Amino acid sequence: MEIQVKQASSTKELLEIIALQEKNHRDHVSVEEGLKNGFVSVKHELELLEEMNIASPQIIAIADKEVIAFALVMLKDFENRIPVLVPMFNMLKELSYNHKKLEEYSYYVMGQICIAEKYRSMGLFDKLYLKHKEMYAKKYELCVTEVSSSNLRSLKAHQRVGFKTIHTFKDFTDEWQLMVWDWNH
Repeated sequence: MEIQVKQASSTKELLEIIALQEKNHRDHVSVEEGLKNGFVSVKHELELLEEMNIASPQIIAIADKEVIAFALVMLKDFENRIPVLVPMFNMLKELSYNHKKLEEYSYYVMGQICIAEKYRSMGLFDKLYLKHKEMYAKKYELCVTEVSSSNLRSLKAHQRVGFKTIHTFKDFTDEWQLMVWDWNH
């Protein structure tokens, strides 16, 4: 089976991202399954995903002409579009990394990563992030994300590809680790 990692380029692909999000959202995953295999915590509407994709194409994996994984790109321009993410974006304005305000770096937020159950443990997580680096490392110094402290699989995978936790905080939904992937180190 051939798997292609690429930028999303069609409405069909964006709709398949939304379907994969829905299936793997924390509302539809048992606590045990979430601890074992992770979960996503944000659902995107098609209109917003289309706007995000125009601004900076989303990274997806395709098998048998279907989206089987994604790693979303969210630019700072979208910081107020998903209410549950506003606290994170506000916090990013206050944090420092390597003795420099985070806001002084060029960065984007990796908005969410998800791999269909059938395709897990096949190296796709790393491949999605390598595509991020290939596509965006020349334009941005950092890739920033937040991962639920209870999503151990995701935390370990992010650390494996090079993310480092720079801050931990709690909001009304969970405890989060803000992580930075510094492509220059």
